[in-house]
Amino acid sequence: MKEICYIEVPTPDTESVRLWLQQQWKPQLGKKIITPDGIRLQFDSKLKINSNHSSVAASIPEISIFVWSVQRTTYLKVFRWANKSITSESQILQQFEQELRNQFPYQYPELPVVDLSKQSIFEALAPYYPKTVHFFQKMPKGEYDLNRVYWWEKRWREGVRNPQQPKQVVFSRGGLVPRNSDAEGDFNSLSSRSSTYDLIYIGGALGVIHAAVMAQLGYRVLLIERLSFGRMNREWNIARDEFQCLIDLGLFTQAEFESIISREYIDGFNKFFDGNNPPHLQAAVLHTPTVLNIALDSEKFLKLCGEKLKKAGGEIWDETEFIRADIEPEQIVVSLRHLPSQSHRQASGRLLVDAMGSASPIALQLNQIRAFDSVCPTVGAVIAKGFEAGVWDSDYGDVLNSHGDISRGRQLIWELFPGADEDLTIYLFHYHQLNPQNPGSLLEMYEDFFTILPEYRRCDLEKLEWKKATFGYIPGHFSADSSDRTVAFERIIAIGDAASLQSPLIFTGFGSLVRNLYRLTDLLNTALRHNLLSAKDLNQIRAYQSNVAVTWLFSKGMMVPTGSHLPPQRINSILNTFFGLLADEAPIVADTFIKDRTNWLTFNQLALKAARQNPTLILWIWEMAGAKDFVRWIGIYLGFTVEALVSWLFRGWFPSLIENIKPWVEKHYPALWLKLLARNYALNAGLSRSEKVTPPMAKRTQPVIVSNK
Repeated sequence: MKEICYIEVPTPDTESVRLWLQQQWKPQLGKKIITPDGIRLQFDSKLKINSNHSSVAASIPEISIFVWSVQRTTYLKVFRWANKSITSESQILQQFEQELRNQFPYQYPELPVVDLSKQSIFEALAPYYPKTVHFFQKMPKGEYDLNRVYWWEKRWREGVRNPQQPKQVVFSRGGLVPRNSDAEGDFNSLSSRSSTYDLIYIGGALGVIHAAVMAQLGYRVLLIERLSFGRMNREWNIARDEFQCLIDLGLFTQAEFESIISREYIDGFNKFFDGNNPPHLQAAVLHTPTVLNIALDSEKFLKLCGEKLKKAGGEIWDETEFIRADIEPEQIVVSLRHLPSQSHRQASGRLLVDAMGSASPIALQLNQIRAFDSVCPTVGAVIAKGFEAGVWDSDYGDVLNSHGDISRGRQLIWELFPGADEDLTIYLFHYHQLNPQNPGSLLEMYEDFFTILPEYRRCDLEKLEWKKATFGYIPGHFSADSSDRTVAFERIIAIGDAASLQSPLIFTGFGSLVRNLYRLTDLLNTALRHNLLSAKDLNQIRAYQSNVAVTWLFSKGMMVPTGSHLPPQRINSILNTFFGLLADEAPIVADTFIKDRTNWLTFNQLALKAARQNPTLILWIWEMAGAKDFVRWIGIYLGFTVEALVSWLFRGWFPSLIENIKPWVEKHYPALWLKLLARNYALNAGLSRSEKVTPPMAKRTQPVIVSNK
């Protein structure tokens, strides 16, 4: 018996595939015999004679085809029951696969049209996503959260499908951002009083962290949040050494940090399904005890950040929606809508900080077609209790896990993080190439989540106590160099997911922002003190790392191009190649690799080992990434090499030089100083050094106030 074909059929309706196979498909050769899960094709037989000239049982060559279901997807395998290839075997398989693909093509469902004035979100979505509606109804704020899921997906789809004509929300009287007649509302004629600030943050999740730090430096800060402040769509995990930055900056004390820890587990597991991988592409469990092993009480964390922001003189306007921003010579005017009252408000300031996340209309307008190159649609839930004893030990986390192969054109990956008491936060996500036909659906993912969770961790979904939903789009941008993405404009700068600040592996905007917080804060503080708020100056304030940029090819190897039919085990084979190597290395290697601190030498050592273990790896990634992106990556790798060499050459003397010339250069040539300071941080990143924070920067004695015009 030999396996000769393995196919993923992109449909959850396994019964339809089985019936088509048994009743409709007509093979060109062979006699079809129905079996419970498929068919057998029987061919001509021959009588074999042994050495004693006694007859033996006839050996009848056969092909056996059967189907099964896992991950809400149908899979099919073909086995040959013969010692050698059957006549016309390849033609039979080619005909079979072609007819199967035609009968069961990829389906990319459109988002249903919802009119909440006529029906609830539950009533509207129940015909399309029955399990999702059923289990959201069991959550304390399920209707509110499901409305958010729908709103988020609708906004994301619009941005992906209209990248060249995004909704215009930024306007300039200087003519740099062209106005159009489709802008929403006329806010220039508002008679309401406009408040003035140094910094206006739009987005209260990641935004409040940075806003609180800047407020403690003496700046007058306003935070705008569309939701009720403190409400989170995700839970956050981090490592102790990474959170230390917030302590060193003076935003948190050690005692406050300990008070917001929900759980600290002793190890994290990384394991990808390898049941269909050859032996050399199967891997041991990778242990990462110091990666994402601190589960934070995210709402308590945000509340504490908000308290510190207010204590430092900042303000929070929640349940307030961003409408547009008008750039003037000496300020930026932000037009807003207070959602409960539907009243209009305005605020003006020196600088607007876009922290609106992956669907930020500002980021979409400034970058248009290159806003994002990839995304991780992520869904999940916090479950208070209900798992049977022995299903999971809360001293451990599941950092990355797959329990099956490619599913309907996606490699699904799980994360599981223990929280306070019996809480378990579970995520399901996949890496996805942006495509207007297939933008990536949160609702489809949720239907998968509620269907296949028992496959991942044994449970009865009806017995689980659902605490809240967690979801979002985590964007990615494949940077060729430090300047190929616009993160700023005149008096506007983006942070977090709006800046596509993320890691190719597991970190969202939260982890990346925290790891680079000192760098971003120091550079922004310098720009504000010297009024360097042009697009040219602000675009230097970014957390680009060449060692992160070079790993985007790894992300490409985790995505199925829309419409492509890869061998189902392909992505698990790639993941097991890399993670198997990390499992064989010293623990520090995996820790630095996953935390985006890998240096040039380590990266190349791992790449060469991977190529030796799996010589077809480059061909696989070429097939998935395409020739254009592969060649583009070679340029990025060469840039990474040059950056590493320059960092090595400058490491001994450049930081000392910067420190010595700072007083004179900053006083006489502030723009040059900002450029040198940004370059110094980039050199540290090139050497994979973490940002070591010395005592917090001195606070400004008085904030700069711009007169309202």
